[in-house]
Amino acid sequence: MKKIAVVLSGSGVYDGSEIHEAVLSLLAIEKHGAQWHCFAPNINQHHVINHITGEEMDTTRNVLIESARIARGNISDITTLDVNQYDALLLPGGFGAAKNLTDFAFKGAQCTINESVATACRAFAEVKKPAGYICIAPVIIPMIYSKGVQGTIGDNKEASDAFNALGGQHISSSIEDVVFDPEHRVLSTSAYMATENLLEASVGIESLVKQLVEIA
Repeated sequence: MKKIAVVLSGSGVYDGSEIHEAVLSLLAIEKHGAQWHCFAPNINQHHVINHITGEEMDTTRNVLIESARIARGNISDITTLDVNQYDALLLPGGFGAAKNLTDFAFKGAQCTINESVATACRAFAEVKKPAGYICIAPVIIPMIYSKGVQGTIGDNKEASDAFNALGGQHISSSIEDVVFDPEHRVLSTSAYMATENLLEASVGIESLVKQLVEIA
């Protein structure tokens, strides 16, 4: 059975992983006959957001511990991720990808990526194992692959301009579309970057995971 490494960034759309996207991804992996194990960096979140009010809270939370809520404990520190043990990589979205895995939410095209996350993602890229990036997570793609790598964040102009400025080639897409760069074996889909509808988001995620498992 194929094994997919899933990288999470916390728990909650505004400061961590988008929970719907993460759960839909895990469900799709199992539906298509593969296994999953989650990973996350053992760091504090950039900040904690009250998901009722949208306001920042005066507290701290750990990305790995919060991500474990979604994974039901089936999770490890990303520094332990061994590319030889997995067939593919998957990163759901949520602002955690842009606040905890990277600082894209604050610096745009001048952003940097967490060193442990970069090491894990580049390990899959270097051995040509496929990877999938969902929602805002595709901003990571140009930081991992060579110049001109193709990916999508839907049709959001600000994010797509930043994707191009980082060295990628952004492909505008609709909610159901999956962009596949065959040279780099990387897939991306827009999910909640292009909708607020759970059912619509599930279509692109399901399609991406299906392709990811097939080519793994």
